[in-house]
Amino acid sequence: MAKIVIVTGSAGLIGAESCRRFHAEGYGITGIDNDMRAKFFGEGASTKPQLTVLRNELPNYGHHDTDIRDAATVDAIFAAHRGQIAVVIHTAAQPSHDWAAKEPLTDFGVNAVGTLNLLEAARKHCPEAPFIFTSTNKVYGDSPNHLPLVEQETRWEVDTTHPFYAGIDESMSIDQALHSVFGASKVAADVMVQEYGRYFGLPTVTFRGGCLTGPGHAGAELHGFLNYLMKCVVSGTKYRVHGYKGKQVRDNIHSADMVEAFWQFSKAPRAGAVYNMGGSRHSHCSMLEAISLCEQIAGKKLDWEYAETNRTGDHIWYVSDVRRFQADYSAWQYRYDLRRLLEEIHDSLR
Repeated sequence: MAKIVIVTGSAGLIGAESCRRFHAEGYGITGIDNDMRAKFFGEGASTKPQLTVLRNELPNYGHHDTDIRDAATVDAIFAAHRGQIAVVIHTAAQPSHDWAAKEPLTDFGVNAVGTLNLLEAARKHCPEAPFIFTSTNKVYGDSPNHLPLVEQETRWEVDTTHPFYAGIDESMSIDQALHSVFGASKVAADVMVQEYGRYFGLPTVTFRGGCLTGPGHAGAELHGFLNYLMKCVVSGTKYRVHGYKGKQVRDNIHSADMVEAFWQFSKAPRAGAVYNMGGSRHSHCSMLEAISLCEQIAGKKLDWEYAETNRTGDHIWYVSDVRRFQADYSAWQYRYDLRRLLEEIHDSLR
């Protein structure tokens, strides 16, 4: 019987990359995606174009236009493929902390309840299949903002003597912090994925992502900053920088590098694993530095304005320490640095 991989959010950035990667390894793909991204961010952020690409390029791709909050339908999909499911990759989410504050019930339903529905379906129908979950660095809330930060000309930076100077590792507490509504719903999902690993023994992993990006991203103002930034440079659209003098720092990882981590885990899964995953010191920048680099690559100046007020709970500085994952999966390595990543986004937009 042919083996399949179930991918939620299959037409999104990481979901579509996962579909292509695992399809290339010979798996059939069962995608679950109901294009809620268009509801969240408008038609310009719709995943429909990417779904068309998947259907055209992947012969063994099957699609379900299903809402993961619908437990009965999710269970039916898993039951229909019982005995075939090799891996479950859960990338579906409401991904914006700004949007979450507008509809907390929707945000929690998608991020927390939807994740629980998938975990329970996996426990019933494919308990031996690796369950891979894309969490977020927002589970740490605003704790990174309490690190000893030093203001430099184009960025905020962590004091070089601090243990997290190389990046934030998994030892940072998720307690006693301002998370945003989005961060709280992802904490609930994050901890539940761990619990199904530790309590039920399922081979689960939580990847706490930094900024995930790439040419397949349907970047919008409220989510997907690098892709949206380059889109604004190329199109001449005005861009708004929110607070921190534009010196806030993020690490950025290409979707292909992220999904390669999924592949490596799927070959040697563990129960209840947790990894910070992002661009680390290998691929990171401040907002001002990102603007400058995008302008260099595009050969155009960005029309941008500055808003003094930062987004609630937003990080001033966040760089992932990925060394725990690298120690456990030594075959994994980066293929993209920041410039190559941005050049690929630029070329896809052009």
